[in-house]
Amino acid sequence: MTTPATIGGKVFLMFYGLLGCAATILFFNLFLERVITVIAVVLKSCHQRRHNKAALASNGRQVSEGNRAGEVGGSGGGKGEDLAGWKPSVYCVMFILGAAAILVSCCASLMYSAAEGWGYLDSLYFCFVAFSTIGFGDMVSSQRAVYEGHATVAYRLGNFFFILTGVCCIYSLFNIISIVIKQVLNWLLRRLEAPCRCCFPRRGHHPHRHPRRNVVAPGHLRARRDPSIETDAINESETDNGRRMSGEMISMRDFLAANKVRSSGRGACCVADSLCV
Repeated sequence: MTTPATIGGKVFLMFYGLLGCAATILFFNLFLERVITVIAVVLKSCHQRRHNKAALASNGRQVSEGNRAGEVGGSGGGKGEDLAGWKPSVYCVMFILGAAAILVSCCASLMYSAAEGWGYLDSLYFCFVAFSTIGFGDMVSSQRAVYEGHATVAYRLGNFFFILTGVCCIYSLFNIISIVIKQVLNWLLRRLEAPCRCCFPRRGHHPHRHPRRNVVAPGHLRARRDPSIETDAINESETDNGRRMSGEMISMRDFLAANKVRSSGRGACCVADSLCV
């Protein structure tokens, strides 16, 4: 186990860890932004292809390129409006990230079981504990000086690659799962709020008792009675294009607001618009 043994090493670790952990969290968030952007672009292209095939099937004939261009110019406005506000489902993104995390863990377990002599299930257990940064320390990889029958340098490079990739995938998956948990909690709070409204009448129902209490701005009233677990940008995303979203579509603005991360520059991405800026 590699740990600091001197006073100077321990003091250096505290200062280095303060900056290093913050930079690592920033790296994971930027990694998740790019992953969600790629997933959104791929899913939107697939959704657009299905939309085009459905439109051609409804017409009942295959049009030529020239006629197709004319039809797009004449009736493409409705199609463009339908696809402009489209966002990938948070459950679809969670499934893709979960599949990626499982694939990385299975491949890494093969390497660990062969190099460290662990069982395959023990290797899977180590991958989850290491990738999720739980780190019990009961199983630690790459602790031998030399690995018999294996290239030590190649194994340590593979160990570094799998741990870095696995932590990125698991971290991204945890963030998406947290969005799903927030949606479930909001749904439960809305269900619990409905009986409370029936049992307790609204304040200001008797105007002769409180003649001035019912003069409340509608925005303040909605904010006071809304029991949902909100983020900084949830209201903005739910009212895009003049309509309220169902909350099951993932938006990069909502994700960044939930994680309190603000990215700037040319690489900043917004899945709400399904474009890379």
